[in-house]
Order: sequence, then structure tokens, then C-alpha cells
Amino acid sequence: MNVMYFAWVRERIGVPQEEVETDAATVNDLVAELKAREERYAAAFADTSALRVALDQELAEFDAPLAGIREVAFFPPMTGG
Repeated sequence: MNVMYFAWVRERIGVPQEEVETDAATVNDLVAELKAREERYAAAFADTSALRVALDQELAEFDAPLAGIREVAFFPPMTGG
């Protein structure tokens, strides 16, 4: 699965995207796997309430299932202007 990081999430993790092999059933499960990798992931995902997620380019919730999903993107909330 292709996992993409934007804005300060990318800055904390240090890469814009990566291929991740996972058995995670939900976004929350994926986040738990990523946080367990190393400190930079733990820092980026310390407060998921400050993050949004898109699955195959559609906004989703963190309890959304990952079955059949090819792309996950994490980013901070956006404001309009």
C-alpha cells in the first residue's frame, strides 16, 4: 500500500511517501503499526485528532477499513480562505 505524508507530517517522518506492507484492518491499526516503527512516526502520529486521512483520495475516518485500499494519505486539517 502506498502511504503518503503531507505538510508537517512529512517533515516529522522525513519522507513524502513510502510503500508499506501491512496486515492492518483499519486506519487506526495502520497508525499503530507505523507508531511502533520508530520515534519519528510516533511523533508524527502522537495526536491523531490533529490529522485527517484520505483513502484512495477520498476523506475517511480513522476507523475506516483498509480492505481493497491502495493509497492512504495523512495530512493536517486544511482551512479555507
